[in-house]
Amino acid sequence: MAYQFMPVLITLGVAGVFSAVLLGAAALLGQRTRQRTTAKLESYETGMPVIDRAHKRISVKFYLVALVFVVLDVEVAFLYPWAINYRSMVGDGSLMPLWEISAFLGLIVLAYLYLWRKGIFDWGGRRASSLQKGRGA
Repeated sequence: MAYQFMPVLITLGVAGVFSAVLLGAAALLGQRTRQRTTAKLESYETGMPVIDRAHKRISVKFYLVALVFVVLDVEVAFLYPWAINYRSMVGDGSLMPLWEISAFLGLIVLAYLYLWRKGIFDWGGRRASSLQKGRGA
């Protein structure tokens, strides 16, 4: 009974020894700098100097488009298994699966039309110019 777990215990032992050796080697051979400089305290990203602050405002439209993308992913997740199993579902001549997926696609199209009408997919230009025309500019 104890022999069943031996390969797992050996693997865990080897992993533990290996990680201890690597951490010890890094501590012994690694470069040590104890001075706190301004260059050390700055954030580092790809070697480029920091241009803008990290916590800036992001437009709500970005999040709305991200949510629409998630809806699209869920739609594909539901459509793929349906498309794979369509022949087996209509094998007896019933068109019920076709009507069900048509209703599902109809709801998705209505959702996209609603979002389009609300301006979710407009990223700027046209909407701002139509507001300026309304003011007489």
